[in-house]
Amino acid sequence: MTEAGTPDGSVYDWYHRGLQLLGERHPEAAATLLARAAEAEPASRSILEALARAQYDAGRYDEAIASFTLLITGNPTDDYAHFGLGLAASRAGELGLAAEHLALASAMRPDVHHYAQALRGVRARRGEDPS
Repeated sequence: MTEAGTPDGSVYDWYHRGLQLLGERHPEAAATLLARAAEAEPASRSILEALARAQYDAGRYDEAIASFTLLITGNPTDDYAHFGLGLAASRAGELGLAAEHLALASAMRPDVHHYAQALRGVRARRGEDPS
């Protein structure tokens, strides 16, 4: 880190180091670094998606919801962002929001079985017919 607290290297380096930290199961460190990258490059969907994943893995579900929501705002047909938002909302106890976005992800990509599985789990927690 530099004296001002900015990580060494370029934003591209921060992104790749954040992904590495995420892969090594250090989501808090990854989220911190990727947040800096997202501040520097707010239009980068790749950085924002990695940040949302890190926030989710770190248990920062409200922050992950906000990041996945930004991804959806920029591209409403991003099935993975809907899935991520649904998972984060589920963990945050917002089961209605979770069911809505998991249903969207599942409808967009019926071939991705873990989307439907997550939706069934949330529906079961809500006391609905999980099918």
